[in-house]
Amino acid sequence: MEVDLTTTLGITAGVLTTIAYMPQLIKTWKSKSAHDLSWSMLIILCTGIILWLIYGFSVHDIPIISANIVTLVFASMILVLKIKYTKQE
Repeated sequence: MEVDLTTTLGITAGVLTTIAYMPQLIKTWKSKSAHDLSWSMLIILCTGIILWLIYGFSVHDIPIISANIVTLVFASMILVLKIKYTKQE
């Protein structure tokens, strides 16, 4: 199976934007604090990612689907940590 330049570009963009959430996730986990993270940003972000997933499935675009599944996991983990650490304050 030959992967074209457009697909490679999409996969690369997906990987980079997805792993961009790792430092925040790790920092939030280690510090046990998500105080500086905005509720509205996290909720809007997760909603946008879900919409990207719906779009990706509707156009059968594997790079969009795979990147946004992983991104949704990371963003959801940050949101869960925000909920958890807010309850502890």
